[in-house]
Amino acid sequence: MALKHAVLAALLTGELSGYQLAKAFDVGVANFWHALPQQLYAELGRLEHAGLIEGREVVQDSRPNKRLFTVTESGHAALQAYVDAGAKPSFMRDDLVVMVHAVDGVDPATVVERLDERKAFAEAKIRLFDSLLDQMRGDRSEDDFLATSDRIGPFLTCLRGRTFERENADWCDRAASIIKRRNRIHA
Repeated sequence: MALKHAVLAALLTGELSGYQLAKAFDVGVANFWHALPQQLYAELGRLEHAGLIEGREVVQDSRPNKRLFTVTESGHAALQAYVDAGAKPSFMRDDLVVMVHAVDGVDPATVVERLDERKAFAEAKIRLFDSLLDQMRGDRSEDDFLATSDRIGPFLTCLRGRTFERENADWCDRAASIIKRRNRIHA
């Protein structure tokens, strides 16, 4: 996947400014594709130049003018071509997993600290996902939302993010517990 596909997918929600896109990435897209705001602004320029998005200037009285972007027909076609090409299998590349792999040759207490930190991070992300899912769903049940909503993609990706972080938190908890037991480390 290229950043352009993530940007195009994020713009499917409607017209967004670069700032709004960066915020959307922070709370949604960043859960599966990370990009810095500078990268997003540069990508918006490339996508507009390629005709995959269209920007329009909005004049504001008390603030600097802003540009709002939408996906063009060519952008929709590029997203479809991306989907048609199929997804490559993902793989895990995680520093913490390497640290745990090395636990038998390093200070295990430090590895447990790193596991506890990651667990806390994962639990914070779970709370964020739960909040986002609640916002998207509103007063509808999950089943009703998924059956009747105009857009389910962001909801489904949030569900995946929550599951991913729940698995991370559970694994960190289990690994830390085992390492503590084997090495008689006290919390």
